[in-house]
Amino acid sequence: MTQQIRTGRQAPDLALTDHEGQQVRLSELRDHKVIVYFYPKAFTPGCTSEACDFRDSLASLQHLGYTVLGVSGDDPETLSRFAEEYHLPYRLLSDPDGQAARAWGAWGEKTVNGETRTGPLRSTFVIEQDGTVSSAEYNVQAEGHVKSLRERLGA
Repeated sequence: MTQQIRTGRQAPDLALTDHEGQQVRLSELRDHKVIVYFYPKAFTPGCTSEACDFRDSLASLQHLGYTVLGVSGDDPETLSRFAEEYHLPYRLLSDPDGQAARAWGAWGEKTVNGETRTGPLRSTFVIEQDGTVSSAEYNVQAEGHVKSLRERLGA
């Protein structure tokens, strides 16, 4: 696993292409509170469940001033299909080489169906308007994670 981000520190910048082919930089969102979540792969059961949970919670999160960004290693075209099929109204960012996941400490070994693989780890970060990380959660479970996050944030 790469080095994890500690709360109270500045969030590393992201410069990734979204599902619509637009460049997104976290530093350009400094006037917003942002939730960045890393997930392994679009269209897989856990990742789809988590993405839909963020979709279903988006209005309450936005009411508190949060912008949601989902990050995976999928290419923008795959992310576009994922967003369209599941009606995901927030930006999905493509991190094909895993550099962003590594910079955020959301990269490491995991066991899937008895096989050990290295890749993005399901992780969620809450970033305040000044760019500091107020919450960093690693290796979260897809089921129930968004509900728990929403409750902690008061949404």
